[in-house]
Amino acid sequence: MPRSPKNTDKPPSRKPKPVNGPGGTTDTAGRQFGQPTPSPDPTVFSVDHPNDDPLYKLVNNTLLQPIPAPRTPNPIMTLADVLGSSTEQAIQKAGQIVFHSVSDTGSVNGPASQSLVADKMVADFADEQGADRPSFLYHLGDVVYSFGEAKYYYDQFYEPYRSYPGPILAAAGNHDGQVYSTDTAASLDAFLRNFVSAQPVKTPESGGLVRTAMTQPGVYFTFDVPFVTIIGLYSNVLEDPGVISSEGNKNSRVDDQQLPFLQTALTHAKAANKPVILVTHHPPFTAGSVHGGSPNMLAEIDKVCQKVGVWPHAHLSGHAHNYQRFTRTVNSFEIPYLVCGDGGHGLSPLQLKGKLIRVPYQVSKQVTFENYNDKDYGYLRVVVGAQQLRIEFHVATPGPATKAPVDVVTVDIASHKMVAS
Repeated sequence: MPRSPKNTDKPPSRKPKPVNGPGGTTDTAGRQFGQPTPSPDPTVFSVDHPNDDPLYKLVNNTLLQPIPAPRTPNPIMTLADVLGSSTEQAIQKAGQIVFHSVSDTGSVNGPASQSLVADKMVADFADEQGADRPSFLYHLGDVVYSFGEAKYYYDQFYEPYRSYPGPILAAAGNHDGQVYSTDTAASLDAFLRNFVSAQPVKTPESGGLVRTAMTQPGVYFTFDVPFVTIIGLYSNVLEDPGVISSEGNKNSRVDDQQLPFLQTALTHAKAANKPVILVTHHPPFTAGSVHGGSPNMLAEIDKVCQKVGVWPHAHLSGHAHNYQRFTRTVNSFEIPYLVCGDGGHGLSPLQLKGKLIRVPYQVSKQVTFENYNDKDYGYLRVVVGAQQLRIEFHVATPGPATKAPVDVVTVDIASHKMVAS
């Protein structure tokens, strides 16, 4: 039922609401995810979101923020930590793991665009074969706009995903940590409370919904799941570029703690003989987008990969509000770099040098721009088995009526080369 918007500083306190789709409450060691029964999508926000232009004028666009130290010395989480060992064993037996990924979901104009994407992802839980159903959602950042405010978490995160019957993990985006000069909340304040909680507690931001806070060990961490290791890094708060370290600047507010972490995480994946998916909110590459790439960030990642002798089988990011896919060749390995920043906030058209882009487009000797979509909201469905890693891009329309992706890339794990899907 439609609700009248109102200006308040806190999300509404209300009784648990039911959800759309096949999901139900999932409770593992105190964790809760989807609501037990269906409800219609909201048509308005519960907290009015005014124009943020005056606040953007108070942002120092060159000021980086310190990286919060992880809760544990070795920030690693397993799927068993989140869903229990029996679920992990069932996935191993099924021979593959499936998960969702999406970015830039927080809408400031109303819930419709977010609900469109969320409802389509929820429909994937109705797949006939259990092995095809997703195990979790890995959010690629910018969960809440415009400055990660706690008062918007209900409308931009908890309500849209009230239907999602699985855990949601997240990399922090620039808008999740960005602050303005008169902001009373510390950078990443609400993000840490809702995603990096020591316990799976209910937070004030969830209102009356049942989803509990996620217990990630930090804003950067390793998610060690069957068949693949996912390594998430925090690329800080600038509009461009992404920054993961001091980059040699002794006066930087950013330290170098993520670099030894990345080396340890890659070494762990190498010992486990598992493929690696890297996650950063800021993309290493973009083509003709509002947001550019992050070459220094990529160079630092490359340096660690070279040292350990492990290169990712894929790199996922968001930030640019569209879908883009690149292929990069390194040491004869073919690595897909995907941008999926069309999760609900808004869409940005792609143009290169003032002209429409015809793909494939050779960006450099190493990098090819393979495909894009700047007209539709959508999400990634990632499938990893013992031999292949497949990443599908699904558009949100026409909803659950289709399961056909509009773009697919498949990587042979052993050869590190792309193969026919």
